[in-house]
Amino acid sequence: MSETQAGAGKWRLDWPVSGGSRIASAHLKTVAEDFRVSEVLEEFPEQTEAPNVAGEGEHLCLRLEKTGDNTEFVARELAVLADCRTFDVGFCGLKDRHAVTRQWFSLYRPGMTENDAALIEKISERWPVKSACRSVRKLRRGDHQGNHFTIRLREISADREVVESALERLKVQGAPNYFGPQRFGFDGANLDRAVHIDPAALNRRGGQGRRRGRGANKSGGGRDGHKNVLYFSAARSWLFNEVLASRVAEGCWRTPIEGEPAETATGPLWGDGGTSASGEAGRRERDTVAQTPELAALFMTTRMKPERRPLVAMPESLSWSWLDEGDLELDFFLAPGQYATTILGDIFELEDESLSRHNKQSG
Repeated sequence: MSETQAGAGKWRLDWPVSGGSRIASAHLKTVAEDFRVSEVLEEFPEQTEAPNVAGEGEHLCLRLEKTGDNTEFVARELAVLADCRTFDVGFCGLKDRHAVTRQWFSLYRPGMTENDAALIEKISERWPVKSACRSVRKLRRGDHQGNHFTIRLREISADREVVESALERLKVQGAPNYFGPQRFGFDGANLDRAVHIDPAALNRRGGQGRRRGRGANKSGGGRDGHKNVLYFSAARSWLFNEVLASRVAEGCWRTPIEGEPAETATGPLWGDGGTSASGEAGRRERDTVAQTPELAALFMTTRMKPERRPLVAMPESLSWSWLDEGDLELDFFLAPGQYATTILGDIFELEDESLSRHNKQSG
């Protein structure tokens, strides 16, 4: 049995990097202020004064600054403060808890514009409200243009010349667009659970047309259904990483190969029928996925359409500066679905201090 197969107790959670090896170690998130994320949603204002609500529509959209809270927790709390269903709170993407993040949330509040100021004042007691506007639509995953990052790395183990050479390479060629290991749970626990879920449960639509309360979701399975979707997504992401890893190992991850359905290098998000690639690309992808039949079996009965994901994550407008303490501050923009820790992990062996603090608190 393969080391990565279910039952062996081990899943590969660290994949090949573009340069063959990482050039240095560095400490990440020593304090929350070391990791700053600002969501970019071009259609909404980014004012920093006390917000005046502009625009029209049934949804009140708020740009909040948060530290120490994850996105889903904030969304649930906003539903309580606004006295609405959790389903009526929208956001574009999940942001890290251990960081200073600014992101947009939408609250469905038809005919309640006169109460906006009072609600904003109440929310401001929990999180600073940086901007506010009205919109005709609910915010959904991927609606934003991307995220702007300002990240400080500490205790870097390599000389500046070595680091800057690696950053110049990153600026030109990007990095492998892996999903981060946090998606897979501790020691791949989400993958262990994925092997045991019922694929048919992901097709059920029980509860449609009913009022969705807290804990409800489209799969009709309540909290269990939500977890099944999480485990299924982890399996899909891990298979993508395995395909990308094989391309990185062979040095062909930046250019498309015969049979890819796009003009850029992409990899599979596995679905019913496996992959939409054909020819050489399709053969490679099917051979890689076949090495983990327990996960491949998840997709045989689902109605999940195969999709594609870029193999290259490209940091836009990447710049950096050295601080007096010898720390490195980086500034860049990433499109939705690309991860800053993945980008930096292509160069640095990262010691995430927030995980160390979390483990100490849990223990």
